[in-house]
Amino acid sequence: MCPSCNGGKSGELSLSLFINLHGYSASWLCFRAKCGWKGYKKAAADGKPSIENLGRVNKVKFKRQITVESLQLEPLCNQLTAYFAERMISSETLKRNAIMQKRSGNKIAIAFTYWRKGELVNCKYRDLAKRFWQEKNTEKILYGLDDIADASDIIIVEGEMDKLAMEEAGFRNCVSVPAGAPPSVSKKEVPAEEQDTKYRYLWNWKEYFEKASRIILVTDGDLPGQALAEELARRLGRERCWRVKWPKKNDVGHFKDANEVLMYLGPSVLKDIIDNAELYPIRGLFNFSSFFDEIDQYYHQNVVYEFGGDTTYQSSGEKR
Repeated sequence: MCPSCNGGKSGELSLSLFINLHGYSASWLCFRAKCGWKGYKKAAADGKPSIENLGRVNKVKFKRQITVESLQLEPLCNQLTAYFAERMISSETLKRNAIMQKRSGNKIAIAFTYWRKGELVNCKYRDLAKRFWQEKNTEKILYGLDDIADASDIIIVEGEMDKLAMEEAGFRNCVSVPAGAPPSVSKKEVPAEEQDTKYRYLWNWKEYFEKASRIILVTDGDLPGQALAEELARRLGRERCWRVKWPKKNDVGHFKDANEVLMYLGPSVLKDIIDNAELYPIRGLFNFSSFFDEIDQYYHQNVVYEFGGDTTYQSSGEKR
């Protein structure tokens, strides 16, 4: 039993102790999630420990090996196939992306399967009430990772439905982030690669992004979506990133994401949006179009305090 936590309320025997074969050192670790006590001691000539390192560690997580069979996944039923059809997602796209379902009693949920080099490593579920959950103790990777292995242009979207929508518009070189968008942009500096746990899915497969010449950020048009685009650009390099502009939906708002555009405007419009992506803004660099309003006002002499210099020629052509 761990002498630090005494096994908690259940008296769990969770302490692991290792002693070197020759008795020169000993190390230990408590595997209780709420404890994590660990230490290391090395024997010295006078019998006193020369090294002591006590502290707490995060819970040790073991990645599960999962299969379609172990998760008891099934082919999509007619109800869920119709659900996707309403969102303009075809049966061919569903099949290629291995979209399945999982039953729990009399309820069913969509199963978005996450694959890496042909191996199932994670599964994310969504029911018809739009509740999401994932398999525990599995690796968090980009959805559709295998589709960008050899891509020179990479499209990043915010959700699995948007990844499927992009395929309907003719783009397979697309991945979705696995855990949605942050509420806002972090005010802190980007942490070191080994400490950037929230965006581990980028660093683990950075070789895919390093060889890409262009990365198009197709995140949602709301504030969290914009925050996600900024966080991705900070890590991938703004100079390689592009962004899209969502068309107006009505007098007061714009379309929110790729799937919504697909549903209401069709795949050709969604394709045009990607084809017309613009460079991600970099502080200090501007496009000529950024100054259109100022130039227009200047041309029509609406800015009365800024007129050009006199050419000394009158409109009739005679020199003054």
